Amino acid sequence: MKYRTNRKTGDRISEIGMGSSYIHEAGFEEGVKTLKRAYEGGINYFDLAAGHGDAFPVYGEALHDVRENIFYQIHFGADYTEGEYGWSLDLETVKRSVAKMLKELRTDYIDYGFIHCQDEFSDWETYRKNGIYDYILQLKKEGIVRHIGLSSHTPQVIMRILDEADVDMLMFSVNPAYDWGEGQYAYGSAEERNAVYQRCEKEGIGISVMKPFSGGQLLDASLSPFGRALTPWQCLHYILDKPGVLVALPGAKSAAEIDELLKYHEKSEEELDYSVIASFAPPQAAGKCVYCGHCKPCPMGIDISLVNKYYDLALAGDAMAVEHYRTLEVNASACIQCGHCDSRCPFSVRQSERMAEISRYMESVK
Repeated sequence: MKYRTNRKTGDRISEIGMGSSYIHEAGFEEGVKTLKRAYEGGINYFDLAAGHGDAFPVYGEALHDVRENIFYQIHFGADYTEGEYGWSLDLETVKRSVAKMLKELRTDYIDYGFIHCQDEFSDWETYRKNGIYDYILQLKKEGIVRHIGLSSHTPQVIMRILDEADVDMLMFSVNPAYDWGEGQYAYGSAEERNAVYQRCEKEGIGISVMKPFSGGQLLDASLSPFGRALTPWQCLHYILDKPGVLVALPGAKSAAEIDELLKYHEKSEEELDYSVIASFAPPQAAGKCVYCGHCKPCPMGIDISLVNKYYDLALAGDAMAVEHYRTLEVNASACIQCGHCDSRCPFSVRQSERMAEISRYMESVK
């Protein structure tokens, strides 16, 4: 397992975490076995927007004895009064639900207390008016909530809440389909979604990723909006290449499924290469680097995708991106304009021209 650090909190988080949409389907014993296998495999970050309330006692049994080694993100607004997942903006319901979750998890604190499921501006207005946000802040002051998170599918709403609340972790729906306008939660334009990634990277806000496989659609050619299937590892690699992203949160309901997810770090560059998405990319994606790395290898040793990422972040106002660029062993100025990367780029980016542009820009920044 590889880990990334949330710059706002200092937490060291596994690149692959675990969502909880399906764990209740495993049953108690298999669910406990699944969670223990996840922990043994290095997974230390768990989202608890569960599909059913039965998930919480499973977590409590499986992980209570390693509680200090793991992170839970718990959602203020997820309601399990009827067993199945529900959504509530009523303060007393939220209080009862959070108390029930903590009891069944066998813990007395929350690593990341989430402002839950804010997809409309009116959701945020009601959330504050009803006192739920103030309740999270109160628990943070008491030490019960350690950090504050935000869950949303909508870029415009995310940007407003980030302006008005001190958020340490964003839970956002990320996959190739949504980023290019395909799928149930493909909210916002490609530019608006990219602005969310860049802002989080700039401000040190970590992103935990829900719906990494678009509810399984991307893994099934008959269901995929693109008419072809990606592998789970291609999807995970795409997600982890995005600025700001710390952890992907696929669901699982068996130890065997966990073992499949953990194969990600064993895969070759060829198996992780997601440049096939260029074949179904929308016209607006042409000429834009998505950091897929298909241009490798550069004969001069330039990490072209990383250079592009730092440049895009620098243009978005991230001063640290310039410093990161300058610490690279080989940067854009080493480009000899051989055109190898141009011929390999599936998105028709003129990378050799871009290297010259990036070099000029980075040298001009004081």
